[in-house]
Amino acid sequence: MSGASDAAAGGASGTPATGGTQNTHGGNGGTPLADGGRANGLGGTTAGGGAQSGSSGSTDGLAGSSAGDDVSLLVFSRTAAYRHDSIPAGVKALTKLAAERGWALSATEDATKFSDAGLAAYNAVIFLSTTGDVLDDTQQAAFERFIRSGKGFIGIHSASDTEYDWAWYGALVGAYFREHPSVQAADVITEDSAHPATAGLPNPWHRTDEWYAFQSNPRPNVHVLLALDEHSYSPGTANMNGDHPIAWCHEYDGGRAFYTALGHTAESYSDPLFIAQLAGAVTWVLAH
Repeated sequence: MSGASDAAAGGASGTPATGGTQNTHGGNGGTPLADGGRANGLGGTTAGGGAQSGSSGSTDGLAGSSAGDDVSLLVFSRTAAYRHDSIPAGVKALTKLAAERGWALSATEDATKFSDAGLAAYNAVIFLSTTGDVLDDTQQAAFERFIRSGKGFIGIHSASDTEYDWAWYGALVGAYFREHPSVQAADVITEDSAHPATAGLPNPWHRTDEWYAFQSNPRPNVHVLLALDEHSYSPGTANMNGDHPIAWCHEYDGGRAFYTALGHTAESYSDPLFIAQLAGAVTWVLAH
């Protein structure tokens, strides 16, 4: 990807470009990535790096090591473009969720983890607000083999603002990010209330987040779970012409993939409804 990050916030939607659009966020959602990255240390998890080099000194932290149902998750939050301030909160929340469910969970920003041997222990990989070009060609090939072996993928928020030059990944996540308006409240409409990731959600679900629009509508290729009521907020040019999927799932290339555009704000990761969505997503991608 070349220069991809979130689009301009604060009401200025920016102009779509190949590989995404630039975002300053006005201090609302994160900070631009420094050349050397920065370290996160939460819930027994250390995430270092985020620089352009995939081997940037990251150590894995393990939570819920006695996973009675043999669930083992890898949370990957490397950023090569815009970096969300909510990543530490996301790592902490997922670590806590894994411990509560008896799942094993490792969190890393070390791209060298993406090898056949490095991924062998995991049932699913979670891309947590990744941005930019985070895997090299060899690492991409290993991840493709991982999914083709029947494993799972969960993408959170700017996982869709990642790897614009890797068509396989674009199809896995379902759609690439285009732009967004300022953070604001909106109504989220449940389209499938029987799915594990959406069961029990209020309908509509009124919440505050950063509402992504996408370069293409994923609906023809995925099963839409949640959509936005574009009349309930001010999308500006970041609209989807009234059909605005915001979370979805699908079978893909031998495995299962789930994506939610929610999760920009740190507050999302203390919201029981959002955490329940992620828990349900894990349940679904592993029920393959």
